[in-house]
Order: sequence, then C-alpha cells, then structure tokens
Amino acid sequence: MRAREAARLSTIRLLLAAIKQREVDERIELDDAQVLSVIEKMIKQRRESIAQYEKAARKDLADVEKAEIEVLSGYMPAQMSEADIQEAVQAAIAETGASGVKDMGKVMAALKAKLAGKADMGRVSALVKSKLSG
Repeated sequence: MRAREAARLSTIRLLLAAIKQREVDERIELDDAQVLSVIEKMIKQRRESIAQYEKAARKDLADVEKAEIEVLSGYMPAQMSEADIQEAVQAAIAETGASGVKDMGKVMAALKAKLAGKADMGRVSALVKSKLSG
C-alpha cells in the first residue's frame, strides 16, 4: 500500500476476499493446502480469461490478468522442474500398478497429494495420459 502498487494491492485484496469467502461458505478456517488450492483456482481462472481476451483481441485486459497471475504466483511454492515431474509420474505409475489409461484416476489421485501447488496439474495429467497410453 505504501509503495503505491495499486495493481498488486488489488490482486492481494481479491485473494484475501476469495479466502475469506471460502472460509465463510464452508464455516472452517483454511489450512495452508486449502489456501494454495484457492490460489491455484484463481491462477487457472486468470489463464482462462487471458485466452478469452486474446481471442477477442483485448491485449490490454490480457495484460492485467497476466500481472495478476504474476502476483498470485509469488504466493505459491516453487514449481517443480520437468524432470522432477516426470520422475514423480513414473513413481506414481509404479506405485499404483497402473497399466493403461483406465487407471489414470488412481495415478492422478496419488500425484495430486504430492504435487499440489508445485506443478501445473493440467500438464501432469497430459504427461500421465501419454505415459499410460504409450
């Protein structure tokens, strides 16, 4: 606030409001994992908005969303490298004994707990699917 970063302040206020809304809706106090899921959801919403804005040739609005993603990402744990993600996927496939695409749900359930907030689950899902179908 003192640094007069209006965009950052507004994004942080949006995040705090989303956290408070979820706490009120569910009548609980969110723990760290649940707060991370709120942040992930907000980032995902921003990415979808960016795609829509770019499709509509509204670069100005897309830039605002990108700036919000940047601020929100600062509150997420460090992202895993591609090699670490592949290693985790291989381990989860071996651990669950998955043999085909029909076992994808078991593998994703195992990975979600381990990789929550540390990797883009959409990318992880695509990687699991390619490993199980290949």
